[in-house]
Amino acid sequence: MSLGLVASIPLTRTLAQAVPAARDPIMNVSEIKPGMKGYGLTVFRGTDPERFDVEVIGVLRQFRPHQDLVLVKTSHPRLEIAKVVAGMSGSPVFLDGRMIGAYAYGWQFGAEPIAGVTPIRSMLDELARPLPVLSPIPAAATSGRAAKKVSALGEGGSGGYSAGSGGYDLRDHARQLASHSDTGAIGGAPKLVPVATPILLGGMGDGTARVARELLEPLGLEPVQGGGAGNAADADAPTGFVNGGAIGIQMVRGDISAMGLGTVTRVEGDKLVAFGHPMMNGGITSMPTAVARVLWLLASQQRSFKLGEAVRSVGALVNDRQAAIVVDSKTVAPTFPATVEIDGVAGAPHRSWSFTIAHEKFMSPSFVALAVGSAIEATTSERRDVSWQATTEITVSGHGVLKVEDAGVSVGGTPDSEDWSHSRAVRAVGAVLNNPWQPARVEKVTTRISIRFARDTFRLRGVDALGEVIDAGQPARLRLHLLPFAGPEQEKIIEVPVPVELAGRDVDIDLSPGYLEVPDLPSPEGFADLLANLARQSYPIDSIVASIRLPEHGVAFHGQVAQRLPPGALDVLRPASDTAAPEPFISQLRLSIPIQRLLDGKDHVRVHVRPVLR
Repeated sequence: MSLGLVASIPLTRTLAQAVPAARDPIMNVSEIKPGMKGYGLTVFRGTDPERFDVEVIGVLRQFRPHQDLVLVKTSHPRLEIAKVVAGMSGSPVFLDGRMIGAYAYGWQFGAEPIAGVTPIRSMLDELARPLPVLSPIPAAATSGRAAKKVSALGEGGSGGYSAGSGGYDLRDHARQLASHSDTGAIGGAPKLVPVATPILLGGMGDGTARVARELLEPLGLEPVQGGGAGNAADADAPTGFVNGGAIGIQMVRGDISAMGLGTVTRVEGDKLVAFGHPMMNGGITSMPTAVARVLWLLASQQRSFKLGEAVRSVGALVNDRQAAIVVDSKTVAPTFPATVEIDGVAGAPHRSWSFTIAHEKFMSPSFVALAVGSAIEATTSERRDVSWQATTEITVSGHGVLKVEDAGVSVGGTPDSEDWSHSRAVRAVGAVLNNPWQPARVEKVTTRISIRFARDTFRLRGVDALGEVIDAGQPARLRLHLLPFAGPEQEKIIEVPVPVELAGRDVDIDLSPGYLEVPDLPSPEGFADLLANLARQSYPIDSIVASIRLPEHGVAFHGQVAQRLPPGALDVLRPASDTAAPEPFISQLRLSIPIQRLLDGKDHVRVHVRPVLR
């Protein structure tokens, strides 16, 4: 899987430059023996770390490439009930007053409080990795917040998508990432896996939470409906991170929220390591982080987890690796605002929604889908037929506003996050962020949705040619039989131009909904081409398209489309030494006719064109 590119790469401070000389002492794995006793630090409630007891069981050598794992048994009144707890990942463990590593692994359904500890040396190796120094991001993407420095790391390799020739697809992106994830059991057998990172979802309905689980669970993340928004500017909150303190990774905040919750292992100057395992193993990335407060540790037979909330926004996750995540408290992660306006729902208490979404190749399109879907679900929840149309404007830094249209009919219920995950809007956001040519910055996403509580569609019941034989150069006049969901059949007369060179032939005219027809577009050869194509993904949504297949070929080449080439032209255009050849296609004459409703169904009709008399 291609992880994409980051902007220019002069490399950075080393660990020795970034951290103070005085640090807590460390114990190497070679010194650890079975039976040794010590303690760990984690937050069970509030923001202050508490101790829990540990006893060493043994060491698993080469548990991961060049990484050992220390097995320990934990003891604490809550852990006797909860066993292994999602959200404790990163809790530092000490023997003889020296840090040995982070509580990080466990067995799902384990009956004992046994955990795997990632050695601190492996984690500090991740901290020592140099990071690219990247150009500042536009002020709009930082929501106006001042900071020592601003990171553009979100342009980097955190889960880039390889689309092939089919364009961006959110579900396929999730599957690509999941194929690189190391979670769950093999053949149903117990397996020592990273303690799942709980993703605390706030403000989401049941349908949206289900889609969130489908997208995120295969990546080793564990979405739970438990709030998480909190007050990220709590005056009484700690001003910075501490060893054993709770840390939140803020993917989206606002009218809905999603925050990954874990524990800080070791603070080293402006930076820290946490988790003791990857979050998504995405490498260089950038997502907002926050000091978190733990509300409760909820025991469960399947997987116990912490419930918490963000209480002070601080720093950014900048590196996501095998042994740890790395956070820089002086970096501001790029984010962008998103808003949803819903029209047509009389009396709805909340028709305007706003969010701030992390700027990341997978998380951004995911949470655009979840945020918009949740807003629609909450505002329009009805067991009635719903027709809807949406216009989404995506502001791309340096490239203006990209406008895309979506529409649909939901029978017996409202559209939801599942519908929106397949929308043109989500595909456009994903395509922009995962483009293979250059780092791209989304500055803002605004969506306006119009709702009508009706099955506001036409079914194409049939089509008649008003004249089965026409003169060369004359249009074909067709009568469409349009059947609304309720009410009498309607007829619409349309005229379809027929090229004069088809004289003497039978001509088939195909009719289909505008939203199913894709204009002939050249494959993009650069970012500007991609944006132009995204703005022309289909014909108008509320139209019918009449198509006539032509005998000539057309080609798409170097960003241009040429229709109806003369015989032999394709051979002339085909290069002798260049692998970039023109893309041939069958030429079609298409006409888009507005009908003011979504169309269901396809049909075709045949007419004969009289020969031209000489």
